[in-house]
Amino acid sequence: MKSLTADHIEPLDHKSNRSIRDAIGERFQQILRPDPTNHSSRLQHLIDELRRRDEVDGR
Repeated sequence: MKSLTADHIEPLDHKSNRSIRDAIGERFQQILRPDPTNHSSRLQHLIDELRRRDEVDGR
């Protein structure tokens, strides 16, 4: 089996590298964002309770 190498590929400059990583990160956030409509009522209640407690503790 012939191995593939990246000998002919030039390295990306920092600005391009960062731009690509940011774009990938944004896509992952969109794809992996939780859908609150899929939560059971019990789970939604617990999430709401945690938010309420965070607000009270954060004063």
